Order: sequence, then C-alpha cells, then structure tokens
Amino acid sequence: MTSSMKGWILSVAILLVAACIMPVEAQTAREALQRYGQNADSRPLTMPRGKRTIVRGGMLQRADSALVKADSLLVEQFFAETDSIFLAEFERDSLALREVRTDDLTTLDSIAMAEVLLEGVEQDTTKRFFHKGWFMSDSMGLSRVSWMSAVVPGYGQIYNKQYWKLPILYGTLAGGLALYINENKKYKPLKRQFDAITDVSMERTPELDALQTKMIRSNTKRQIYLGLTLASYIYFIGDAAVNYSTNEVSSVKKATTLACICPGAGQIYNKSYWKVPFVIGGFATLGYCIDWNNRGFQRFKKAYSILADYEAHPENYPNGPTDEFRGRYSSNFIKNLRNNYRRNRDLCIILTAGLYVLQIVDAHVDAHLRDYDVSDDLSMNLEPMVDYTYIPTEGSHRPVVGFNLGFTF
Repeated sequence: MTSSMKGWILSVAILLVAACIMPVEAQTAREALQRYGQNADSRPLTMPRGKRTIVRGGMLQRADSALVKADSLLVEQFFAETDSIFLAEFERDSLALREVRTDDLTTLDSIAMAEVLLEGVEQDTTKRFFHKGWFMSDSMGLSRVSWMSAVVPGYGQIYNKQYWKLPILYGTLAGGLALYINENKKYKPLKRQFDAITDVSMERTPELDALQTKMIRSNTKRQIYLGLTLASYIYFIGDAAVNYSTNEVSSVKKATTLACICPGAGQIYNKSYWKVPFVIGGFATLGYCIDWNNRGFQRFKKAYSILADYEAHPENYPNGPTDEFRGRYSSNFIKNLRNNYRRNRDLCIILTAGLYVLQIVDAHVDAHLRDYDVSDDLSMNLEPMVDYTYIPTEGSHRPVVGFNLGFTF
C-alpha cells in the first residue's frame, strides 16, 4: 500500500471520528452552559481564566486542556466543517452569543469550547446614573425626603400620600407671599423717601416723624407676612419628616432631622419640653440683639457719612453739620460707635449659628440617652472561678482557681 493511499485512508478515518464526536461535543457544551447557570434570558457568567489563557481579538484561547494532535491541514478542515454545526446548536441555547472565532484555534476540547464561548460574549458595562423612579422612589430615606421637601414644597405630603394637606400648604404659602409682596411695594417708596431726607439732614421735623412712623408700620406688617410664610414652609417640611413611615427610622435620626429643620422641634420630639423655652428664648433674644445692633450701626453709619462729607466740603453746609447730633461729637467718636455696633451685630450672628448647632447636638444626644440604662442598680458580684490552663512545659492542663469580681453601675 502506497504512502498516498495510507494518507487518504487516515484522512477519511479522522473525518469519520470527527463526525461522530461533534454531536457529543455540542451536547457537552450545552450541559456545561446549563451547569454554569447560563440561559437565554440571563446575562453571561464570567468564567475563571486558566494559567495559560491568551486574549486575542476579543477571544480567549485555552491551551491547558486535553490536546488533540493532528496534521495542521486536517485540523483546519475539521474546524471549518464543524464550525457551522456547533454555532447552530449553541445559538439555540443562548441568545447572548455575539461572536465566536475559531479560525486560530489549534487545540480545544468540549469544556474548553464552552468556556471560550462564554468568555467571548460581550458584557454590558453601561452604568445608569438615573434609575427609574429616582424622583419618587418607594424606598427613599428620611433625609432625602426632607431635602426634597425643602426644594419642592409639598413633596413630603405627596410622598406620604397625605394629599389633603396640599391645599392648606399652598394656600398659606401663596397668601402670605402675596401679602408680603403687596406690603413690600408700599414700604419701598416710604423707605426711599426717608433715606432721601435723612441723607441730607437728620433734623427732626413733624413731616419726618410722620413719615418714619408710617414706614415702621409698613415694615412691621411686611415682616409679619414674611414670618408667617416661612413658618408655614418650615412646618410642612417638619410634617413630612414626622409622618415619614416608609423605612424604619431610629428615634435618634428623626430627632436630629427635626432639629435641623426647625430649632426646638428635636426637643419636642424627645419630649424634653422644658428645654424648648430655652431654645426659643435664646433665638428670640439673639434675633432682637442682631436687629438692635444693626439699627444702631445704620444710624451711626449715616451720621458718620454726613459728618465726613461736612469735614471734606464745609462750604456746602453754611449752617453747620446736619447730622443727627448737630456736630456735638467728632467724626472719630461716631466712627468708633459705628464699628462697635457692627462688631456686636456680627458677634450675635455667630452666637445664633452656635446656638443652632448646639440644639441639634442636644437633640441627637438626648435621643441616644433615652434608651440608655439609668437604673439605680449599683451592686457588686463576687463568685468563685475554676479554669483549666494548658502548660506547654508539662504538656498537660492544670486547674486554676480564683474569683470573678463584677460591678454593676
């Protein structure tokens, strides 16, 4: 038998063996995929790479499996004929398959083929920055609901499904804001007229006194309307936090959140009612001090500006200085008074910020201490103790006798 005939017989035998093995390999690949949990509706799993895994063109080639050694021409013919059969079998099992390249594979067994196909599937790495329902999720935390309520009035009531409160909220906000805007339109012309007169002369006249009285009344109404609007706004933010019940929230977090929303609300939530007058009284006192020092600062600021202009241009004032004090005090003295009032005003603002932080800390600590054991049980417990300790030098355990002493306080 010639060598050419031997070659043809060998080729035919290899092709027959390959035709028999291919269905078994395709079935084995499907079983491997099912074993790793791969199906048409799920994402492809990531398979561990071996020590000799090679990445080429987005495809993984494994060379650490059982090797099939044959002539290079016969191997190329084998994969060319079996490629379409295997792909058809695999695509019916998994819709996630994108691309399979077997041109360069020289050695591969059935399990390696399944791993290559799994590793060759492109995984979706796109990250979504906004998920569905991010504005009105069913599991939003208390802090987020409170912040959203501060930005969008009524958001907390909508989230808590208390829709009947919305007309009250928007009615008070719209009514108070409309009254404030209307009164502010009356106050602004009076303020400009008062400044125009006092910038030239601070001499008290019946006309100036009547104008100032009218201006003060208008400013008082304006501040009341603005205060009612802000109070309604803050109240409904706190209402959203109090009625929040989506997730379990500790009393510590709720008390701290309420104290951040409105000073004194955390103390009321902790039922420490005796602290509320101190908190509210402290803010009211500091607010009054800020207003009083600011009015003094504005008063001496205007007097100093008139006196400084008189000293720079005395020819414009034939009857002498027209400031409030009619030149009885020097410009340096009035300047020092102006600076003192401004310093006191700024100090009161800092103290107000400190009081705000202090009442938040107080509400937080007080909520923690509500669950703290403050019983009057002060006792001492003494009991014998027997233990066995291993001694390496003797290679055995020896009993150790002593006492346990415990204190409860």
